[in-house]
Amino acid sequence: MNVLGIDIGGSGIKGALVDVDRGRLVADRVRVPTPAPSTPGAVGDAVRELVRGLGWKGAIGCTFPAVIHAGVAQTAANVDRSWIGTNVETVLSKKTGRRVRVLNDADAAGLAEARFGAARRARGTVLLLTLGTGIGSAMLVDGRLVPNTEFGHLEIHGTKAENFASDRTRKDEDLSWKKWAARLDEYLGHLELLFSPDLFILGGGVSRKHENFLHLLHTKAPIVPARLRNEAGIIGAALAARRRAAR
Repeated sequence: MNVLGIDIGGSGIKGALVDVDRGRLVADRVRVPTPAPSTPGAVGDAVRELVRGLGWKGAIGCTFPAVIHAGVAQTAANVDRSWIGTNVETVLSKKTGRRVRVLNDADAAGLAEARFGAARRARGTVLLLTLGTGIGSAMLVDGRLVPNTEFGHLEIHGTKAENFASDRTRKDEDLSWKKWAARLDEYLGHLELLFSPDLFILGGGVSRKHENFLHLLHTKAPIVPARLRNEAGIIGAALAARRRAAR
């Protein structure tokens, strides 16, 4: 069964048809720029054009960079703050004329990794972290998602963890892999103190370069790279849309 998955980010909106039985993209991703300013109307128009370009007529799963409660954005990370308090599902459903299921972007990646990736069959507490512009997080307990955790906003040294140890910080401060890994290690240690996870999964674009830093981390819990890489959000969004349709 194929479902359209869409991943809304601060710089780009990416979409692809997903085989939700096998957990893989049916075709290459299509990308359009995130409009500036990224208001609900402008983003909705961009999503509508992406859907029209793909000729899709069915239900849609969509990630969004925010805490999502019953379809409503409670925060706004890297998108216009006018989204706060807005029902994202209603906006996108009206714009596209399709049923749209919206969830937090890292939560979508967590669903995908639990079904098809590194968290498949994992028991206990699993923390997936997406390391990119910020740090997204997804918590899984015996395979069930605990939504909207936002552990990238925990405070370390007087700032948000994502300002301290994200991949963007590594690039902006021109940190060596060793120096950045030391920061990441401190952050993971803080998460271990709070949650005692059984497994860490590191995703985001930097996970493709895991051989540069994974061996420099010293957590008690095992650490593995995400298997689905940057496709996890799109796949997880499509999975969420299928599950809602099934219910």
